[in-house]
Amino acid sequence: MKNRLGQFLIVAVVFAFMAAGTAMAADTIKLGVAGPHSGDLASYGIPTIKAAELVVKDINAKGGVLGRQVELLVEDDVCKPEVATNTATKLVSEGVHVVLGHICSGATKAALGIYKDSNIPVMSPSATNPALTQSGDYPNFFRTIASDDAQARLEVDFALDVLKLKKIAVLHDKGDYGKGLAEFAKAFLEKDPRAEVVFYEGITPGAVDYSAVVQKIKKSGAEAVIFGGYHPEASKIVTQMRKKRMDTIFISDDGVKDDTFIKVAQKYAEGVYATGPKDVSSNPMAIAANEAHKKAYGADPGAFYLNAYSAAIALLNAIEQAGSTDYAAVTNALRTKDVETPLGKIRFDDRGDAIGVGFSMYQVKDGAYVELK
Repeated sequence: MKNRLGQFLIVAVVFAFMAAGTAMAADTIKLGVAGPHSGDLASYGIPTIKAAELVVKDINAKGGVLGRQVELLVEDDVCKPEVATNTATKLVSEGVHVVLGHICSGATKAALGIYKDSNIPVMSPSATNPALTQSGDYPNFFRTIASDDAQARLEVDFALDVLKLKKIAVLHDKGDYGKGLAEFAKAFLEKDPRAEVVFYEGITPGAVDYSAVVQKIKKSGAEAVIFGGYHPEASKIVTQMRKKRMDTIFISDDGVKDDTFIKVAQKYAEGVYATGPKDVSSNPMAIAANEAHKKAYGADPGAFYLNAYSAAIALLNAIEQAGSTDYAAVTNALRTKDVETPLGKIRFDDRGDAIGVGFSMYQVKDGAYVELK
């Protein structure tokens, strides 16, 4: 009898510990991180993971959010819409409370409906397609980067007002991000009497050779190319243009303002212009965030790192301000409560865009992107 009683007590204790462990796991604040963590565009997604890791480590060390530890749930979408839907479904099934991501506009758009149906706030550090906020279709979506219409406007104004160009070729990669930006640029150019769009075309992402489209640009007499897309295609186009001894100016976007573009294009990257998030390197929080990255990972942070760092802070702060993970309370806090971030003091407008966040023009000089004042 004593043995049976002892066995019973042991089993009871084991179940008690298991139940306590389950309760502890269920009691965490779950922050999802979604983006390309492998493949050609991993250089855009991995910095967001590192930003989230550092923010969560710091917050957990200070007691967490609402007295609960923050747990990271990281999922790879390879920047592909068809994968992003699976990524979103998995994060929802794991009970995620908020999501940092996705990174590419197409993948973000594909996933947003799934999060919307589950009342989960999502914040991207990099998805710039205007319709993501301007359509009103995704009230659960926020971003810490300005939209492509602002980016295209800056590129066009720079080409016409600063470089004094007239004949412009416009290219895109047929994706939600690249094509959307190119369409805005084309529309802005066509409304300006000083400008002429001499060539407009979409290219196929992942192609080995773009010599045909490069030849068309040459025949068009374009003084510059405005390209909407990402660095793998841009590096090939620029390289082939320069090998053909074309001095046509190349202007692109934050999908190209990445050190990987320079590493791949090498000497041919020199002189390329690209828009990107404003330089906030003098912000004390940005300095601290960059130093934390160097200390933890032994290297400078990559693309959209500060935008991601700020997004992680904003999401977790909103939960703290809301006093719960309730969807309505969290989204209201995002829109009404200011939060200090490496991007400065921000909050979000009714559409989900960060107030006060914008773009600057950069140029590759001596093998590095330099902000042009």
